[in-house]
Amino acid sequence: MTIPAADSPAERVSTPVDGVEVLGALSPSRAGDFMACPLMYRFRTIDRLPEEPSPDAVRGTVVHKVLEDLFDLPAAGRTPEAAADMLEPTWEAVLEAEPALAGMFGDDGPELAAWIASCRTVLGRYFDLEDPRRLEPADRELYVEALLDSRLLLRGFVDRVDVAPDGRIRITDYKSGRSPGVGYEARALFQMKFYALVIWRLRGVVPSVLQLVYLGNGEILRYEPDEDDLRATERKVEALWTAIQLAHETGDWRPSPSRLCDWCSFHQFCPTKGGTIPPLPERVNGLADASTDESAD
Repeated sequence: MTIPAADSPAERVSTPVDGVEVLGALSPSRAGDFMACPLMYRFRTIDRLPEEPSPDAVRGTVVHKVLEDLFDLPAAGRTPEAAADMLEPTWEAVLEAEPALAGMFGDDGPELAAWIASCRTVLGRYFDLEDPRRLEPADRELYVEALLDSRLLLRGFVDRVDVAPDGRIRITDYKSGRSPGVGYEARALFQMKFYALVIWRLRGVVPSVLQLVYLGNGEILRYEPDEDDLRATERKVEALWTAIQLAHETGDWRPSPSRLCDWCSFHQFCPTKGGTIPPLPERVNGLADASTDESAD
């Protein structure tokens, strides 16, 4: 069922899936971008403007990879010490794949040493929340996709799927940052409901538990969805895609200032920060494949 990403972010995703022409493709990250700020969505998905890597984002990548690979070990070997030993080799592998990441740190080494120590602290909190020796995930870093009746393709990568002997499903996502404050839980859970909707459409089973593991402050946010929740999520996702279509047609990618602006990479292009919006790329012939560039946080 897998289809390739569009050659250009502005191309319609038209490769048939099971004989049906796809309207477009959307991931939870890109859906979240549009909800947070349509202009940021445009910069990432249409313009593909470069973003400087941040130590926080790369920490998330490294910690996610360690937690993925930890379950390759025999159950008895999944200890804090084993995870700590995996940390620096994992960082070296990430750095080998993207050498430019070395530029985040000073030349003399202390900044890198402090960052590695922060990764070790974040990773260590995981063992305060779960005992991986007692878990046997059904899937890790699982690619999932499902085509809705509207011909919108939903897809992304799930950190971990646990399946109980009675068939119940738990979806887990690791976050290297802190848990959301009061009033922000719904935004955090949208990603998980998105994945739950995809798995429901794929397997015919509503996941019993959605679990966000926040390693920044050692908390777990859990939610138990039902079919009504997931139908509402499907309506929301389709409404988002309609809004994205409208923005493509009108060229109206307006900014939406909020506290999230502090973490945005595009201040030099944002009018709310005194920047100038660049012209749209020439090849804007259809809709974007808005399902790429999933990232760990």
